[in-house]
Amino acid sequence: MTVMEHARTRVGQGYGLLRQGRTEDAATLARELLAAFPDDVDALVLAGEVAVARGQFEEAVDPMLRAIAASGGDDALRIKLAGLYLHLRRRNDARALALEVATSAQARGDGRSLWQAASIITNCNRPAEAIAHYRQARALLGEQPGLLYDLAVAQFFTGGFDEAEAELDRMLALVPQAGHALYLRSTLRRQTAADNHVDALRTRIAAGLGRPEWTAAAWYALAKELEDLGEHDDAFEALETGARLQRQTLQYDIQSECDAQAAIRAAYTAEVMQSAPESSADTGPIFIVGMPRTGTTLVERILVQGGQVKSAGEPLDLGQLIAAYTRRAQSLHPDLSAAEASLRIDADALGRDYRRGVAEAAGAARFIDKLPVNYMYCGVIRRALPDARIIHLQRDPLDSCYAVYKTLFFNAYHCSYDLDELARYYLAYRQTMDQWHAVMPGAILDVRYEDVVADPDGQARRVLEWCGLPWDPDAAYGTAPAAAAFTTASAAQVREPVHARSVGSSRRHLDRLAPLVERLASGGVSVD
Repeated sequence: MTVMEHARTRVGQGYGLLRQGRTEDAATLARELLAAFPDDVDALVLAGEVAVARGQFEEAVDPMLRAIAASGGDDALRIKLAGLYLHLRRRNDARALALEVATSAQARGDGRSLWQAASIITNCNRPAEAIAHYRQARALLGEQPGLLYDLAVAQFFTGGFDEAEAELDRMLALVPQAGHALYLRSTLRRQTAADNHVDALRTRIAAGLGRPEWTAAAWYALAKELEDLGEHDDAFEALETGARLQRQTLQYDIQSECDAQAAIRAAYTAEVMQSAPESSADTGPIFIVGMPRTGTTLVERILVQGGQVKSAGEPLDLGQLIAAYTRRAQSLHPDLSAAEASLRIDADALGRDYRRGVAEAAGAARFIDKLPVNYMYCGVIRRALPDARIIHLQRDPLDSCYAVYKTLFFNAYHCSYDLDELARYYLAYRQTMDQWHAVMPGAILDVRYEDVVADPDGQARRVLEWCGLPWDPDAAYGTAPAAAAFTTASAAQVREPVHARSVGSSRRHLDRLAPLVERLASGGVSVD
């Protein structure tokens, strides 16, 4: 066996150790390999993989960079490093690498690398930039279902709804049972009596879709299209079926979710928050929080319309950083709960870390973070980002819950598929927001969805003033900026003119929503 053959064998042994979970042994082997073969690509990649397996993501960057250099710029390695940069929230570095790969892959006619590069760019909150690369990949690879879907999603986010529907039609011709595509297609526009997919959806459901989650998504698609057509009773029946099927696919404990919020409320008392920095100049991030489907994207649209701030969309950064910093604090104070430990973190460092990563997502120093669930972290926001502005969207409780119930979320809001669980979550949310108002008086601006749709200009003035942004009398605050991307489930609705069509829509189904109404009432939330 030659020296290099022996090295290859040792690299293989290293991956075997990783598969067995023996990360320390793998690390030792990787160090030995690099001592003997410091420029060997396979040994360098193994060292990077070992660092990732040990949770040492920053330490994985250097061997990956060296591997790329040693390989002469291998695109597969550059994609791997771009993914690592994304994990580290280094979005500018990830995007730069992806663009390099896209240029190289186009020259070589490598459609798969183009597709991977486009996905990285999309995940850097640049869906408009990714579209051309998805199209180039399609030209080289042909009509592959996953590629067509990814292209359609990017078009959906950027307002290309006709193009997205055409891509989804092509995908569904190849995979007619793809429920997620059926659902996305149904959300692209309001269906009409002359142009809808109701009969096709019923036929597809009757024929079977195979995967449980695809079956659930098809029922959601049918419910959406029936509601568009005004067939409200049939729509709710389809919605109930879809929600029941989707709930069966999930492992979820509503009590744990409610307990976590109760722990936050117990930890973040008025006394604790008295030590938080005073709210400073209104030049920091703008957080739009609340329940989903309450007008958060509508307010985001108002803010970006003036051109003074850009949106980072719905990044997961804040919650992920709080979790990471809290784990470190708990390692030093294992007797503390997560909520208690979050009070021991270095809030200034968290704030700096958060700003850097999300500013890169937005492409601007001042940005909007529109992830609704950040309402749970208002106390941390005040401590770590005292110059931030928090806007809390409110909506009629029953309309709010109904809007959530009829939305199919992917990997989020697991409470939304059962009326009792949804009501319990809503009550926890209300208690948490009441707590923030009590311990941080004057730090949060409440905005009612019903007020925004009734008086968009008046509410726009109010929101802009809260954020320290100028009012532009020539800006059309009731319409969406054509160039803006909205990376959210309501990306289609938000491009419509402001309307009050959904106000009170839940009252059509009071009898079917009775379990939710009763649970809300038991928590002190009445529905008129």
